[in-house]
Amino acid sequence: MGLVWLLALGLGAMALMVALRLGRPLWTFVGAALMLGATGYALQGSPNLPASPVRTALRAPVEDPGLTDLRDRMLGRYTLDAAYLTAADAMMRAGDPRSAVRALLGGINRIPRSIALWTALGTAYSIHDGAVSPPARFAFEQAMRLAPRHPAPPFFLGLAHVRADDFAAARPLWARAVALSPERASYRQDLAVRLALLDQLLAEQAAAG
Repeated sequence: MGLVWLLALGLGAMALMVALRLGRPLWTFVGAALMLGATGYALQGSPNLPASPVRTALRAPVEDPGLTDLRDRMLGRYTLDAAYLTAADAMMRAGDPRSAVRALLGGINRIPRSIALWTALGTAYSIHDGAVSPPARFAFEQAMRLAPRHPAPPFFLGLAHVRADDFAAARPLWARAVALSPERASYRQDLAVRLALLDQLLAEQAAAG
């Protein structure tokens, strides 16, 4: 049954991409995410667990360069806080979220109103703690207080919930991020695809009872 769900997710994702008339770059992005899910399921999953391949497909590895690129497109690449973000990214790739948190706190001490640093700190805390812990939530909420109309903080808070398997909590945050994204923004379709996949997952979970 698990393999059937994985196949259904792949076909559903393809149908969504055709319906939304997405560009070729996003085909590659979604295809890579689905391939990651299939690989993780084959190595660690059990065919008797119905929803696990779908969950794996929605999650991305900590060091996923696609997410780093998405963050940079949403928050900017050439900013005063870029050095701290680059250092924290390197520490994440090395599997050391604790040091990433320290680097980001050092950046916030110098640039206390940086939306990018507060958002990245929330992500780092959530990965370090394995959940949307109080420090993670505080960091994301601080980013949203500084920029209530920016889509990045709610999107990455939603991503933290997805990583914690709390898909219902992620849904309104991702919907808000899409709504706040400018129509011509390069990242808007990326967010819309993730929201559509999340909606599909939630619908399948509801149908399964």
